[in-house]
Amino acid sequence: MATTTMPQVGLGLWKIAKQDCAQTVYDAIKAGYRHLDSACDYGNEIEVGQGIAKAIADGLCSREDLWITSKLWNTYHAPEHVQLALEKTLKDLGVEYLDLYLIHFPIAQAYVPIEERYPPEWFFDPEAENPSMKLAQVPLHKTWAAMEELVDNSLVKNIGICNYNSALMHDLMTYARIKPYALQIESHPYNTQERLIAMAKAYDVEVTAFSPLGALSYLELDMAGADESVLTQPAVVAAAERLGKTPAQVVLRWNVQRGCSIIPKSTKLERLKENIAIFDFALNDEEMTAISALNLDKRFNDPGHFCQAAFNTLHPIYD
Repeated sequence: MATTTMPQVGLGLWKIAKQDCAQTVYDAIKAGYRHLDSACDYGNEIEVGQGIAKAIADGLCSREDLWITSKLWNTYHAPEHVQLALEKTLKDLGVEYLDLYLIHFPIAQAYVPIEERYPPEWFFDPEAENPSMKLAQVPLHKTWAAMEELVDNSLVKNIGICNYNSALMHDLMTYARIKPYALQIESHPYNTQERLIAMAKAYDVEVTAFSPLGALSYLELDMAGADESVLTQPAVVAAAERLGKTPAQVVLRWNVQRGCSIIPKSTKLERLKENIAIFDFALNDEEMTAISALNLDKRFNDPGHFCQAAFNTLHPIYD
């Protein structure tokens, strides 16, 4: 059956190594996933496409059964580069259209030609003596207008945004000819973002939570410590024990139950199956409240921190 709305659980493809990616995508589709969350910047879209092609060839699904999301990288914000970037993604994924195309960050960087370096990542010139980000004077409304043209040309079915704050969302809704289908943000029990989510829903915009397990996504990047895991919190453990589920399933269920879609990442088949098996139980009101009360407004993925630390450029977008 064709997928016309975004499934609530998808496979996040960030940080999946190229050598593991095609098999992971295939395994996920075989396990029942129909939502794949990709991006130019992840550097593995060719391998994602290989996994999709094998799954379709083996009769596990059709293209129409899948909801495929990808993202416009920062260096392609100029209107003349938006379709070029999308066409590269479509070629790499081996598909004719996307179900959803998102502006990855509200950050416009200087253009880097595809043939020169792909994915272009954050540095303008990695070989420079003191490499840094180079910004471009491209207003977001011009990027959005180019995104709308992709819908007009039937290259994507829906468009949306990632990492927008409330002010940018309000501004977007004043000029968008085609309204955003979805807002993708970091959200987990340590960063509940309840007001932003409520605002998006008031605008009838779907919300996808990335890094739904919080610190687990950032341990390997040294952007979080093991002691920052939400999975050992008493409120989470107690709910898991009552329900006979794992703490991870409880945290994922919490996000889905409050109306978000989620895109957890794993390369392990057992974990892939565990992450999608969250629809045969429900948290009670007390458990939902207790888990939400863990909020610390803790953001692990913050350009205001990592751009300066990793890319020698101060570039906060949240404060």
